[in-house]
Amino acid sequence: MNQRQVTAVLLARGTTTRSEPAISRSIWTWARLAGGAAILAVLVWRVGTGPLVDGLRLTTGWSLAAALAITSLTTLCCAWRWRIIAGRLGVEMPLRTAVAAYYRSQFLNATLPGGVIGDVHRAVRHGREVGDLGRSLRAVAWERASGFTVQIVLTVGVLFLLSWPAFVPPAAVTVVAGVALIAVLLYLKGRRLSSRIGRALTSDLRDAVLAPRVWPGILLASTVAVLGHAAVFLIAVRATGADVSPARLLPLALLVLTASAAPTNIAGWGPREGAAAWAFSSLGLGATLGVTVAVVYGMLALVATLPGAVVLLVARQTRQMPPNSESPGASQ
Repeated sequence: MNQRQVTAVLLARGTTTRSEPAISRSIWTWARLAGGAAILAVLVWRVGTGPLVDGLRLTTGWSLAAALAITSLTTLCCAWRWRIIAGRLGVEMPLRTAVAAYYRSQFLNATLPGGVIGDVHRAVRHGREVGDLGRSLRAVAWERASGFTVQIVLTVGVLFLLSWPAFVPPAAVTVVAGVALIAVLLYLKGRRLSSRIGRALTSDLRDAVLAPRVWPGILLASTVAVLGHAAVFLIAVRATGADVSPARLLPLALLVLTASAAPTNIAGWGPREGAAAWAFSSLGLGATLGVTVAVVYGMLALVATLPGAVVLLVARQTRQMPPNSESPGASQ
């Protein structure tokens, strides 16, 4: 459970004030945006605006169609993963509803700062529909956390299997640091949270994530989703005309995609381009090519989430339709 969820629970119980959490969230939000803006500023200063323009120019129709097709599969897998966990928490939904909601959250994540607003919206909306905001928030949090865990394991595993000595130490250090940070946060929060919430977290992990009938589905869905996103990245590389073997591109794709999950982006931009510039230059391919590929991938990913915009428009029109409470002849 992250800070946003903890704050929501505390607010619901009336055990905290409104001003202090609001100020903390505001500072954290601006800090994340500043981080993404700083990365983009450094990249423009080092490589210029050429890669950005080239990335937009090289986005072609066939690459957009391929990204749409692949993203439909990854979205289905992620929605299924969410549905599995939500069902184990007692807030189940139809798969069709989960897919539509996931498309909507991806579109919001790709167009709004921070990269997590869509997930918060997805959790809150589902919570209101089922009448249990707490479990819906937990379901989305566990769904994203489990998917990212599988992604990190796959990334490190591929780096070791392909013997990439230049990237294995940084990746290993990142994983160890991330695990240590999570452990510290859980320890600190565990001292502040009530025993009931602590038991809920333990129960969620045991019954909704690591249960024998659950984790294989989560692993399968997450693996397919990660490989699908990596395939879109490879399409972005091909769109630039770069002649790089898939054996070299797959680790690059996984590294960049893992780095792009950092919540310091501006509508998806920032960490992804910085990681691509570093990774490509480390292999002698040039930071310029890395930024260009990242821009192409960003455009492909954005277009691939457009079905989420359709879901938003349909939902808005449905809400605006007046209720038909009278029959056509009632007023005669």
